[in-house]
Amino acid sequence: MKHLGLLLSNFRLLDLLDILVVALIMYRFLIIIQGTRAYQMLFGIIALAFLWWFSQLNELYSLSWILQNFFDYLFIIIIVLFQEQIRSALVSITSTKFIGRSGRSKFDQQIEEVVAACSALSRERTGALIVFEKNQGLLNYSSSGTRLDCRVHSDIIYSIFQTNSPLHDGAIVIFNGFIQAAGCFLPLSKNVEIDRHYGTRHRAALGVTEVSDAVVVTVSEETGKINICYGGVFHYVENEELLRKNLRKFLLEIDRGSSIEVAGRSI
Repeated sequence: MKHLGLLLSNFRLLDLLDILVVALIMYRFLIIIQGTRAYQMLFGIIALAFLWWFSQLNELYSLSWILQNFFDYLFIIIIVLFQEQIRSALVSITSTKFIGRSGRSKFDQQIEEVVAACSALSRERTGALIVFEKNQGLLNYSSSGTRLDCRVHSDIIYSIFQTNSPLHDGAIVIFNGFIQAAGCFLPLSKNVEIDRHYGTRHRAALGVTEVSDAVVVTVSEETGKINICYGGVFHYVENEELLRKNLRKFLLEIDRGSSIEVAGRSI
């Protein structure tokens, strides 16, 4: 109790602010790497830390020396291993709601580009699979395609999904206003209750939304119908306005458990 009282007597408001800022940074970092290979690498580093502690405790000198030298350069190793996630974290600082209208206007702009592209593809009955990455990282899937890192534009999306394009057979992943990659492979849904008329494109949309908080737009090449998939559920949208409205609702939603009024009909 004496030590606790001494600690509290020296505790300042700035110390609390310091702890909260570090906790927020760590939380955002863990959210970004969740569902990616970086998450597995983080657990690998933790496992090595336990192994180093075990070697110190049991006087395993050779193993302890190797791991000690490894952890001496841990800061550099983390920067090299998690460079993609660190870049995403820095970008996400300026994409949060703290920037207000400016951030939302940029977000609305990329929705407009997607709506325009999907409308054109729907009229021509050209299939498309567009993934919006939210809080849970999709690096495992975007790394399976061709890296683009270009701004979202309807003409680019339209050209990617043309049948003569080498990248049409796959998904595009959009994050922070950029098309991160195209021709990406997504996990297929394992739900045995899916209607048999769903093809690979729709099963992939279901699959990625079942394991992440991503929002997926699909355009059917058989019917030209546009669907939004979120939380493992398809929502059919009948026109551009409904597509625009529901994309805003799903993408700006913070808590998946909150109620969302979806225009159109669920299928």
